[in-house]
Amino acid sequence: MRVYLGSDHAGYELKSHLTDWLKGHGHEPVDCGPHQFDAADDYPPYCLRTAERTVADPGALGLVIGGSGNGEAIAANKVRGARCALAWSEETARLARLHNNANILSLGARMHTPDEATSFVAVFLTTDFTAEERHSRRIAMLSAYETDGTVPAAAGLE
Repeated sequence: MRVYLGSDHAGYELKSHLTDWLKGHGHEPVDCGPHQFDAADDYPPYCLRTAERTVADPGALGLVIGGSGNGEAIAANKVRGARCALAWSEETARLARLHNNANILSLGARMHTPDEATSFVAVFLTTDFTAEERHSRRIAMLSAYETDGTVPAAAGLE
């Protein structure tokens, strides 16, 4: 599977570790930067590029990595069609795919050991979306909002 990766300085080492792990497990990692460590770099260009390339490549997945993973997830989710979830456990990584059909996983390099983060990625890559009607319906609502800005109707809302 092709996996796009982007980070900032805080996620640079984990991105390198995951790139090697992905290669060793038969995946095709695509490094969207940065390509060298820069303690003053900014994550948005790398995360936005990762999200754009992931969305444009059906069947591919993406990883964005920073200190906490929060800003990286926010950046990736600015791209139409990106569904980026922040993982802090194997279960959150699994549910991101299973229920939300997330195509990008965000990781906090300062929050987890490389082994823990790798286990989250392994689960993310091997979990399929359930395609249950309720989950598909919710994703469709979000996709429609991205397209036209209309908030979906819900019981009790006026």
